[in-house]
Amino acid sequence: MSMLKIFLVEDDEFTSAMLKHYLSMNPDNDVEVFETGKDCLNNLTKGPDVICLDYYLPDVTGEEILKVLKNKVPETPVIIVSGQEDIQTAVKLLKDGAYDYVVKDDNFKERLWNIINHIRRKEKLTRRLNQLEEEVGKKYDLKTNIIGESPAIKKIFPLIDKACKSEIIVSVTGETGTGKEVVAKTIHYNSRRKEAPFVPVNMAAIPKDLLESELFGHEKGAFTGAVGRRAGKFEEAQGGTIFLDEIGDMDIAMQVKLLRVLQEQEVVRVGGNKTIKLDVRVIIATHKNLVDEVKKGNFREDLYYRLLGITINLPPLRERGNDIILLAKFFAEDYRKRNNLEAIKFSKNAIDKLLSHDYPGNVRELKSTVELAVVMAEGNEIKEEDIQIRFSSFFNELTSAEMTLEDYNVEIVKHFLRRYNNKVRLVADKLGIGKSTIYRMLQSHMPEFLEKDNH
Repeated sequence: MSMLKIFLVEDDEFTSAMLKHYLSMNPDNDVEVFETGKDCLNNLTKGPDVICLDYYLPDVTGEEILKVLKNKVPETPVIIVSGQEDIQTAVKLLKDGAYDYVVKDDNFKERLWNIINHIRRKEKLTRRLNQLEEEVGKKYDLKTNIIGESPAIKKIFPLIDKACKSEIIVSVTGETGTGKEVVAKTIHYNSRRKEAPFVPVNMAAIPKDLLESELFGHEKGAFTGAVGRRAGKFEEAQGGTIFLDEIGDMDIAMQVKLLRVLQEQEVVRVGGNKTIKLDVRVIIATHKNLVDEVKKGNFREDLYYRLLGITINLPPLRERGNDIILLAKFFAEDYRKRNNLEAIKFSKNAIDKLLSHDYPGNVRELKSTVELAVVMAEGNEIKEEDIQIRFSSFFNELTSAEMTLEDYNVEIVKHFLRRYNNKVRLVADKLGIGKSTIYRMLQSHMPEFLEKDNH
C-alpha cells in the first residue's frame, strides 16, 4: 500500500507529539508536524495527501489558511481541529471547503483516525478508478482495438474517426459476430462522452411487453410487479451513449415511441407524467438490411430516416483474408495472459486450417475456436488437430443448392477471391488452376471483381 503523507499543523507541543505518535501507528502514514500556518504553506511542494489543521494558530486562523489551501491545493482534504465546539463556525468552514471539523474532546483521536482511514480508502478507490479509465482508454484505442490490415477492414477506420469527432447518430451494420458492439464502444471511449456511461441494450433479447419499461423506466405501481420506481436505459446513459443493438428486431409499436424520444430528446417513465430531458448519444446496430425491412413494412420509414447518419458496415471475416491470422494470434495471446499460461504459437498446418474455414459466426466464432485450441494444445504449439471447426456454412449452402457444375465453380472461385482479397495469382495457386481460367470466369460471371483485381 502506498504511503499517505499527512501534514499536522499544531502549535501545542504535547498535542502534536501525541497525534504524531498515534497516527504513526499505521506504518503507511507519513506524518510531518508544523507549528505555524506559514511553515505549512512553505512546504506544500512536498505534496501532502491530507492536512490536519488546528483552528487556532499563533500566526493565522484556520479560516484564513483554509482559503489559501483551497486556492493552492484544492484537491487536498483539510481537516480542521478545534478546542471549541462552535456549530456556526463548523458549518461555515465546511461550506468553505473543509473536509471535516473535529472537536478536541475525549474521542477526537479516534475520530481523526477514522476520518484519515476514510480518506485513504477514498484515495485508493480514486486511484483504482483512474487506473480502470486508463485501461479502458487503451483497450478501446482505435489503432489497437480494431485489429486488421485487409482493405475490407481499413475502409471503416476513417468512418470511425469521423464518428468519434462528432455527435451524429451511427449505424453499425454487418453479420452477427462481426464486432458491432466493439466498434460502438470504440466510438464512445474515443469521443467527448468517454467519461460518461456506455449503456448497451440488446433489443432482440428483451420481450416486447417489457421493452418500453426497460428503455424509458417506470414509476411505482405502473404495472403488476412494478414495486418501485426504476430509471430506464436512456436515463442510465445520461451524458453518455446508448447502444441499441439489433434495432431491426424492435416491435413496430415501440418504434413510434422511440422516434418521439429521439426527436424530442426527452422521456416519460411508464406510469408517470414527468418529462425527463436527455443528453444522450445514440448508436444503433443491426444485422438486417433496414431498407428491406422498411419495404416489407417491418420498420417505420420515418424512424429509418431519423436514424440516418454515418453507416459503418463491418465486413464478414471470410472477406478479410489474413486478418484471420492476426486476430487468431491476438486471441491466443490474450487468453494465455488472462489464464497465466505459457507462450504459445500456431503451427503452419494450424494456420492453414484456420484460413480454410469461412466462419459463419465471424470474429466471435474465431475467438471461441482459438481459445479452445489454446486449451487443447499440448506444449507450446497449437497443431492442426487442436483447431476444432464446428461447421462451414459456405460449403453446406453450396452443396445444398441445385446448380450447374459451372455455377459451382464460379461460387467457389468467388469465395476464395473474397478470402484472399481478390489476389488472382494466390487463388489460382490455392485452387490449382490457371490464372487465365479465373480471368475468363471474371469476365463472364463476375465483372465486379475485375475492378478489385490485385493480381
